Amino acid sequence: MTVSDNDSQGSIAAPALPALAFYGKMLTFSRLQFSTDDLSEIDAQLAATLSNKSSNIPILIDSEVEQDLSALVELLWSWGLQPIGVVTGTLDAQAREQRLAIFPADGKRIERILPSKKAATQVNKAPDDKHTESASTNDTAAISESNTETTIATTTAETLMSAEHMTSLIYDQMLRSGQSLNHVGGDLILTNSVNSGAEAITDNSLHVYGRAQGRLVAGATGDKDARIFCQVFNPSLVSVAGTYCLRDNLPEHVIDKSVQVRFVEGEGLVFTVMDDA
Repeated sequence: MTVSDNDSQGSIAAPALPALAFYGKMLTFSRLQFSTDDLSEIDAQLAATLSNKSSNIPILIDSEVEQDLSALVELLWSWGLQPIGVVTGTLDAQAREQRLAIFPADGKRIERILPSKKAATQVNKAPDDKHTESASTNDTAAISESNTETTIATTTAETLMSAEHMTSLIYDQMLRSGQSLNHVGGDLILTNSVNSGAEAITDNSLHVYGRAQGRLVAGATGDKDARIFCQVFNPSLVSVAGTYCLRDNLPEHVIDKSVQVRFVEGEGLVFTVMDDA
């Protein structure tokens, strides 16, 4: 209780808000692996990979060769990428000087999947329909993942599409343990299963028509309208727009069912058994 200066009135102080709070949130960022310190060569590769300079993708620098880290960071920012740290190794000292985070190296490097893009027809997005898919014929990207937080490494050319020209990727093979597949710029459609220890990530909606185990991530860059659709739902982790749920916390009634997962503001992840819908 606080008392006024004249001691004639009293008032109950409002509870002080904490200055900070820790909470669980899966952060998705891209891991860029460098095999050269030639900035002109890196710039040329970025030009071939990115179609614009406003992607705003947080990235982690992973290099086994010595770099001029300051110049590399400036180059990445000029392409709309946002360096947040480095993988521990040759760049540790420079990272400390620049106050960049230093992330532990993977204990085991995950296999990168390089899918072939199927032919698709480009169409314009229908008005007021956030979920209308459109397509083009650009290459796709593959990813790498550490144990707890999803970390993405672009390993092949990927054109970042605008909302009006999005590209869905259909992948027909099974994702086995230790494999990881990422698609940027549209829905990811898996006609086979995702095994335990594998992962599928997309910045839009994810569809799995086989048995869905492993890690399933939709809306990886924050799209809260993204959804996950699974024929047989039993993942180790499921995430939409950064909000995630582990296997032990999944509602029991959705396990091994045909399930839709979506994010609802104020509620978090909502699981719907589609057979009951």
